[in-house]
Amino acid sequence: MATTENTTEKGFLKAKSQQGMSTPSQPQRMFFMAQITLRILAIVFTVAAIPIMVTAKEPLSFIGLSIEPSYSQSSAMKFLLGADAIVCAFSVLSLLFVWTLSRSASPTTNYFFLILHDMVMMVLMISGCSAGTAVGYLSKYGQRESFWNPFCNYVTKFCHQMLISTVLSYLAFFCYLALNILTAYKLTPRATE
Repeated sequence: MATTENTTEKGFLKAKSQQGMSTPSQPQRMFFMAQITLRILAIVFTVAAIPIMVTAKEPLSFIGLSIEPSYSQSSAMKFLLGADAIVCAFSVLSLLFVWTLSRSASPTTNYFFLILHDMVMMVLMISGCSAGTAVGYLSKYGQRESFWNPFCNYVTKFCHQMLISTVLSYLAFFCYLALNILTAYKLTPRATE
């Protein structure tokens, strides 16, 4: 039979199996499942955003000139692509870290490093998304004061692909926002404990 006992790890209960080894309690398992699910979603969103942005091209002929807009012509879109790639790679690494945390009784300092990682990834994603959104807005609506004319009317396929890639990047940002809230909640002492 499994018995429960209090642990020093922020009030989570651990159950002892018949072999005497401690296993995570139900709230602990739910915490790790949420962590793993959100990290997998962030990986999926960034992996989907990268090829959509890279393959976004649409040839355009304008006054006898052949123009093919691409993400590489905008430093903001290159930054968003780089942010997606970095967040994807570090999400895979953090997924392995969370998996090892779930397998062992970890001190709360490991959760501090986890929330620090998640904050850096969240800030990187929102900065890349903001840069991409600014360029997308100017491409769609222009800015008359600085004589920036909108050009999405001419390359609608290209603009739609860039929009889809940016939306997927925002979804990855929201995954990391939820991860930060979840980990901060875990580290917060509760009044009832």
